[in-house]
Amino acid sequence: MNHENSRELYDRALSVLPGGVNSAVRAAIEPYPFFVQKGDGGHVVDADGNRYVDWVMGLGPLLLGHDLPQPVQSSIQQKASEGPMYGMPTEVEVDLAEFVVRHVPSVEKIRFVNSGTEATTSAVRLARGYTGRNKIVINQGGYHGAQESTLVEGDADNPAPSSAGVPQAFAEHTLPVPFNDQEAVTEVFEEHGDDIAAVLTEPILGNYGIVHPEDGYHDFLREITEEHGSLLIFDEVITGFRVGGLGCAQSEVGVTPDLTTFGKIVGGGFPVGAIGGRAELVEQFAPSGPVFQAGTFSGHPVTMAAGLETLQFAAENDVYGHVGDLGDRLRDGLADIVADQAPEYTVAGTDSMFKVIFTRDGEAPTNGADVKNAETDRWRRVFWGQMKDEGILLSQNQFECQFVSYGHTDEDVERTLEAYKEAL
Repeated sequence: MNHENSRELYDRALSVLPGGVNSAVRAAIEPYPFFVQKGDGGHVVDADGNRYVDWVMGLGPLLLGHDLPQPVQSSIQQKASEGPMYGMPTEVEVDLAEFVVRHVPSVEKIRFVNSGTEATTSAVRLARGYTGRNKIVINQGGYHGAQESTLVEGDADNPAPSSAGVPQAFAEHTLPVPFNDQEAVTEVFEEHGDDIAAVLTEPILGNYGIVHPEDGYHDFLREITEEHGSLLIFDEVITGFRVGGLGCAQSEVGVTPDLTTFGKIVGGGFPVGAIGGRAELVEQFAPSGPVFQAGTFSGHPVTMAAGLETLQFAAENDVYGHVGDLGDRLRDGLADIVADQAPEYTVAGTDSMFKVIFTRDGEAPTNGADVKNAETDRWRRVFWGQMKDEGILLSQNQFECQFVSYGHTDEDVERTLEAYKEAL
């Protein structure tokens, strides 16, 4: 494949953008990323005209694919033509809020923001403000955006910033524990229970190769947080309206959190975040409560229209049946290929999420450390490029998830499985 235009664009970008990109993961591809010119259904075309089956889907927001159905596109165009934004309430934000409240078990009220990071930052502030406590329990390998309270590594005894610019004093209020480790959670509550504002967890780790919860794990988190007067926050920025359909992952695991954060699909491919939960909690946000939260672009009418029309289209057109069936075919086919060609690897995912994890022993990972110990360099430096040469676009590293969209076809699945056979 020719990548001359992408190389030239990256050369220009290096002069004006740090690392040549606007989000760090985009630079994971070596020696340089290819630049996308346009999307088409379940495909993207790069700046040199090369066409790929796209399983990145914008890192999750594009449930419907790159070609938006006519009612979705029309609603977006109408709102854009009426004016960029107003800094005032609009009807469509109420419509989307009502839709989410109607379908997600835990959500009685919701506050829309502009990104998943903003949503989790606000949720942590809300938990601290409501409980009057400082500490947050997170899972090692979980990802909750680029915010100070969760850019923390180590363990509960020795938390440390995982990024320059995060003060150690901030990190000391964050207690990282392994995913699926009930004993570790019990220990931090025994030591810090009176000062734990919340447990913040993803229902499924989606930024660490896909790690599934063990049976009873989230039930345990629900019980121990209630016992100690702490909140349980589900970060459904990735899984929201993708796993479990319109009820989100919480409906599938059967656990009702106190707060839920959203992003990606709830904005229909436009910048978005949201915090939903029990009314008494969400009402702690200003102006009805003492926890300050505000944003010029929050509830942006174009984003609200895109999110509402996307979810309504999904509800009325069996979108979840389509993407779930293709996801099952992908995972089943990949499991057969891995069993035959690379039995030390594992296949993970559910609904419209999937990933082959380059584990070393054929055992499915149970926490972030298991994925970190996989052959991450081989995945990124060798395998990703082989798949690209076969015309298949996968997420930029071992850790990011891959997604099926309504724009994908049976042919895309078959072509992808053949490419995996060649690359593995």
